[in-house]
Amino acid sequence: MNYGVVSQEQLEKIDEILSEQLIKIGVDCVIIIDMAGNIITAKDNGTSKYDVYSFAALAAGNFATVDAMAKLVGEQEFSLLFHKGTDCNIHFSKIDDELLLITMFGKHISLGFLRLNVVKALEQIRRLWAGK
Repeated sequence: MNYGVVSQEQLEKIDEILSEQLIKIGVDCVIIIDMAGNIITAKDNGTSKYDVYSFAALAAGNFATVDAMAKLVGEQEFSLLFHKGTDCNIHFSKIDDELLLITMFGKHISLGFLRLNVVKALEQIRRLWAGK
């Protein structure tokens, strides 16, 4: 899937999806980036303290590193990445070969519940782009 040029209408629909599926369940911040670390869109809960620009650049590098490690062990890719902290967790999901969805959330959300909602959001975003 090549997302190419994203229209304002598509961005607004994607923001709605992110708000409905992730921010409403208590996610602190969610970002869609390309593999170079450029932000496509970002949503937060209004109290997020994250520097999304620095985070996006570092996240792209992190995902590229893990992708290289996957190849070293004979895997095509690791399409999902998760970092667990004491108070903050970070979940990475590949939307396609060009885009990542990164979610930052606290300990009050279980990983299983988050993943369920991430899958729903990814399906809706993929359908939106496929219907261009």
